[in-house]
Amino acid sequence: MNKVQYYLNDIVELKKPHPCGSKTWQVTRTGIDFALRCQGCGHRIMISRKDFERAVKRVISSDHQTPP
Repeated sequence: MNKVQYYLNDIVELKKPHPCGSKTWQVTRTGIDFALRCQGCGHRIMISRKDFERAVKRVISSDHQTPP
């Protein structure tokens, strides 16, 4: 199975919306846990890698540059 790499400042869409109505989150920390900031209201959460990978629907944008 192909693992997706997540990087700082990636914008991801989660399967379930936040109570404010937004489904998009910015990744502010990676590692064994992820820190996310809601793009709708600015709320911050910590989530385990396992739960994060299960909740992500897609990566909307990424600032990460892949080497040629």
